Amino acid sequence: MKTAVLGAGSIGMIAGALMAKNGGDVTLVDANRDHVAAINAKGARITGFMDETIPVQAVTPDKMSGRYDLVLYAVKQTYNEAALTALLPHLHEKSLVATMQNGVPEPAVAKYVGESRLLGCPVGWGATWLGPGVSELTSERDKMTISLGTHGAVPPPAVDAVKMELSRICEIEPVENLVGVRWTKLIVNATMSGMSAVIGGTFGDVLDNEKALTCVAHIGDEAIRAAAAAGIRLEPMQGHDINILAFKTAEEMNFRREIYKLIFGPHRQLRASMLQDLDRGVRTEIDAINGVICETGRRHGVATPVNDEVVAVVHDAEAGRVRPSASLLERFRLPVLPS
Repeated sequence: MKTAVLGAGSIGMIAGALMAKNGGDVTLVDANRDHVAAINAKGARITGFMDETIPVQAVTPDKMSGRYDLVLYAVKQTYNEAALTALLPHLHEKSLVATMQNGVPEPAVAKYVGESRLLGCPVGWGATWLGPGVSELTSERDKMTISLGTHGAVPPPAVDAVKMELSRICEIEPVENLVGVRWTKLIVNATMSGMSAVIGGTFGDVLDNEKALTCVAHIGDEAIRAAAAAGIRLEPMQGHDINILAFKTAEEMNFRREIYKLIFGPHRQLRASMLQDLDRGVRTEIDAINGVICETGRRHGVATPVNDEVVAVVHDAEAGRVRPSASLLERFRLPVLPS
């Protein structure tokens, strides 16, 4: 399949480079001209849990040509309107678009490309953009997975063809309950990525900070309760039932903190993409991550005070009123639990 990776940042560049390495017909598309130039001149450099430079073609959106059979869509949701409007002329009748974004992006993307061509591809690994042409893989190579599910009525043969293409990247896990997978990933991002953006550190820094980890536990508990109120059935994450992260007592909460250490220990080096955005002085996806939990909670009568504070802190950081730091944890007033 003629494939474009639209949004070749940390995740997109690695995904596209691995597809190209393993025989895919791939073009990386990114608005960062220096990034595109570096990839074309030197190849896509992957560091961290990989050490490899892979030749792959890259272009800016205005240089896209022809039409693509498959588009891996990895643009941040804050840029949907511009990116998807530019993409439409490069889709044909049977083109498929696979969303690799954070949050629950399919409804917004479907408004542009249509439900009948849309697939969801939640990514089960992390990466950090280090500079033009260079991304760090921050998850262990053998832990890399991508889920694949349909949002609309994509025919099974087309889904199988996409699965074959994506298998050039890593292991592919077909799913029927896409919204459940999305919400499970949303909880991962809201907990660890949300708190990484607040304190300005890696997942390991979050796990090693007692109050940050307690905040993480409350973020997850609020999210699980909001999802349940909305009738969303959460899917397991790498074999773990995400519902076990809910709690009612202080003793249960302390046990959940240890579970987070177990689940996210292999991803200690990951630095949240929202924190990378704050470093670069650009808008984050906080409203599409923790903000979704807050909005869902409001609709269904579930209080989300810790998620609300994460959103407020990150918006303050976007506006330059604060800098991400562990000192910002003082702003969090955690609920008092029975023992």
